[in-house]
Amino acid sequence: QLQLVESGGGLVQPGGSLILSCAASGFTSDYYAIGWFRQAPGKEREGVSCIRSPDGTTYYADSVRGRFTISVDNAKNTVYLQMNSLKPEDTAVYYCAAAFFRPITTAQAMSAPLYNYWGQGTQVTVSS
Repeated sequence: QLQLVESGGGLVQPGGSLILSCAASGFTSDYYAIGWFRQAPGKEREGVSCIRSPDGTTYYADSVRGRFTISVDNAKNTVYLQMNSLKPEDTAVYYCAAAFFRPITTAQAMSAPLYNYWGQGTQVTVSS
């Protein structure tokens, strides 16, 4: 059974940084995608970033490109989301998700219905 556990959320001032972690276990294939999504109160869940295995291709939403970086430590089975220059509009519950497919486009990588496994979420609040 594939399991995902997020950590690293918290309260940060505008312009600050946070690193989110997604510890994964139970993978049965080398071909999968790990995505980060977020959901703010009253809004739909949106894709933030994705990394594709095994080649490491990355995808980013326009709203975070240049500020967020997704990476993976295969030895630790952990995916990270480095978030810099945070803005109040980045405030949301952040989820990591996994699926056994290889996204070809950013639209596919950011499509929540294509992901089968989800973590419990971690709150990120950007406020002064």
